[in-house]
Amino acid sequence: MSETAAPTRPPGRTVCRKPEIAMSDAAMPATASGADRIDRLRALLGTSAILGPAELEGRDAGWDAANFNAFALARPSSTAAVARLLAWCADEGIVVVPQGGRTGLVGGAVSSPDALICDLGGLAAIEEIDAETGIAVVQAGITLAALQQATNAIGLDPGIDLAARGSATIGGMVSTNAGGIMAFRAGVMRHRVLGLEVVLPDGRIFSDMTRVIKTSAGYDLKHLFIGAEGTLGVVTRVVLKLEPVVAARATALVAIADAQMGLAIVRHLQTRLPGRLRAAEIMWRTFVAATGAALGFDVSQSPFDAPCVLGLEIAGEDFDEAASALENGLAEIYDELDIEGCVVATSLQQAERLWSVRERTEILYRLHPRAPSFDVSVAGGAIDVYLSRTLADLRLIDPEIEPYVFGHLADGNLHIVLNLPGPLDEAMQEDVERAIYQDLAAMGGSLSAEHGIGLTKRAAFERYADPVKQQLTAAIKNLLDPTGICNPGKILDTKLVL
Repeated sequence: MSETAAPTRPPGRTVCRKPEIAMSDAAMPATASGADRIDRLRALLGTSAILGPAELEGRDAGWDAANFNAFALARPSSTAAVARLLAWCADEGIVVVPQGGRTGLVGGAVSSPDALICDLGGLAAIEEIDAETGIAVVQAGITLAALQQATNAIGLDPGIDLAARGSATIGGMVSTNAGGIMAFRAGVMRHRVLGLEVVLPDGRIFSDMTRVIKTSAGYDLKHLFIGAEGTLGVVTRVVLKLEPVVAARATALVAIADAQMGLAIVRHLQTRLPGRLRAAEIMWRTFVAATGAALGFDVSQSPFDAPCVLGLEIAGEDFDEAASALENGLAEIYDELDIEGCVVATSLQQAERLWSVRERTEILYRLHPRAPSFDVSVAGGAIDVYLSRTLADLRLIDPEIEPYVFGHLADGNLHIVLNLPGPLDEAMQEDVERAIYQDLAAMGGSLSAEHGIGLTKRAAFERYADPVKQQLTAAIKNLLDPTGICNPGKILDTKLVL
């Protein structure tokens, strides 16, 4: 049976259509003042949908205070309203910055005084959850936590999880191709999205709300917009593939010597308990010492005092069965791998407390405001070699650098946060990026695993991404957004593209 929250369009062929609106009613000179623009916007979308500088003052701008630098924020309540807004902005030459939960770490939502924010918070409905086919049709502004709550209630799950689940929106996660702790088994957003609706920079609506996995009908254009960070259009609706929710979960923190040892544990559990490993998070000592101490753990005791700590989560029929399976699985290789220590949670409350050591990463930024952070992917077997070389090179730049390193071991995604306040000066930033990024392409890795490029990684993208990839990226941007109004300056330098 389907649980339907709002009418949804029937599935059909991919279409692009221009919204039928009278642009002359909204037209105004490009030199109009911010106040005049706001008045025209309110006439276009309604007074309650537009927030000017006075209304924005004091509101939470999210991760970056510059997110609210725009002359106004528009909150459309439908795809048609987004289409009217973008068509109007295209006619007036006004740049648009799409925003979701504003939890991004690379400046993808940063705005400027000449920009208009398109906030997707007004499109936050779950249109349909179909338990029989295992899909959800949602609007872009719904938060991950809200979708998880709705799907879990009928035994299903979005198949992706993030620490920022309470504020991260599905549209934002699509636009950054978000990953999270379950990517190694359920994929990233690119693997979860079946269908997509996007408003293009000229106001046309691209609609490919496919509800099936198999489709080989020409170019699969929806993938252009997944990970595009709002530079090619505004995601408004999404069809997501769902997974069965697990009955219970057990958690353990294991003291290990290095990533290679952690991978041996992961491989053993995947073989011993097929399909049941749900998380394998690795944390190096400096990270655990900082977050663990802030949360009240005795970091001088095992497993927190080990070179690395591996966080594991196993699914089971109930909590006791899952905990027993995890304990037995670890016991089978405890002596063989010379595991240094282990703690298995004895309750759900204790499990949540143990996971807080990994998830409370904001502690690092309280210690080092605006600390430079990096998000890379490295093939699993090369993690220890890569990290040894990278840390040595960082210490050559500054002997005091002792980064906090943590990440998703099973898919090779490492987060590296410097123990320095940011931003770095330009020369040091370039040196640090060289140390972190120089070997990645040759190793088959990526300079951005799940955070995107945004504004802060654009220089690195220009230096280290394949030149032909950059040329093709610019060509696609020019094709879909020839006037450069959609999230300009993100991923690509708009001045060089146009």
